[in-house]
Amino acid sequence: MKTMTLNTYGPDAVFTETETPRPTAAPGHVIVRIKATSVNTIDTMIKDMGTDLPLSPALPAVLGMDFAGVIEEVGADVTGFAVGDEVYGCAGGLADLKGALAEYMLADARLIAKKPQSLSMREAAALPLVGITAWEGLHRAGVTDGQSVLVQGGAGGVGHLAVQIARHLGAWVSATGTGAGQMHVIEGFGAAAIDFKITQIDDYVASQTGGAGFDVVFDTVGGANMTNSFAAAGLNAHVVTTVALSEIDLSPAHFKGLSLHIVFMLLPMLHNVRRAEHGEILAQLAALVDAGAVKPLLDDQRFTLNQVGEAYARLKCGAALGKVVIEV
Repeated sequence: MKTMTLNTYGPDAVFTETETPRPTAAPGHVIVRIKATSVNTIDTMIKDMGTDLPLSPALPAVLGMDFAGVIEEVGADVTGFAVGDEVYGCAGGLADLKGALAEYMLADARLIAKKPQSLSMREAAALPLVGITAWEGLHRAGVTDGQSVLVQGGAGGVGHLAVQIARHLGAWVSATGTGAGQMHVIEGFGAAAIDFKITQIDDYVASQTGGAGFDVVFDTVGGANMTNSFAAAGLNAHVVTTVALSEIDLSPAHFKGLSLHIVFMLLPMLHNVRRAEHGEILAQLAALVDAGAVKPLLDDQRFTLNQVGEAYARLKCGAALGKVVIEV
């Protein structure tokens, strides 16, 4: 089968087309004929940083975490799936798990679900990692009907889904971004759009919450922006972050009694723990999509498997609006 392989790591590393044996189904696993795979920031970090990240695969490496495709073989002890099922998931591309930048992929059946019927393969491949992350963060923060939620980075991969899922849960949602394109996206998903380069935190906290602060802040930006999230949160509020790799003064969080939730959705893949929860989330997410409550945002540029390098560069340069997807 055709596989796009990395033989070295680093910003200048290139993907090489190689022929590798097609995998065979192991117990508890399925073989998926990959139709599409999306690029996430963690994918580009692995490519550029390599062994500086403890989750990077050994070389030669096959990256690609998200995918959508068709089951071609079912291993022993697998229930709920059959040959011919259209599925999606996030099941490889790190540690010892081969990724989706290939024609076929071995996937743990606990990490997948039947794809939303209303979506194309390309659209479905954009959802798994960011959808699970958004779902986990909002549910860990206990978002319920009538709460105020601020999504930092509401036009991003995780952010645009967090906006939609929070609204489905009954929350009143605001989201930050910048520029006309991002403002249009945020408003299109039913949230109050805040241009963080124009509007000060105190001003949007006053206008959106009457000065009380948000019940939940979902920060997909992280780093130094965490201080902005603390400032926007109300007393005893919840702050969710997907990017906590920084040193930061927690004093503002202390004096507001904030609860901080760090979401690292790769843990089930890395440690083989609670994997079935990801499959369950994906099944519920598919139901929301087919009910019309959630839809993915895709970048308008299209890429094939031989254009993996260009797809990675597209995400890294910051020009993409929506998920970057590679069709196989």
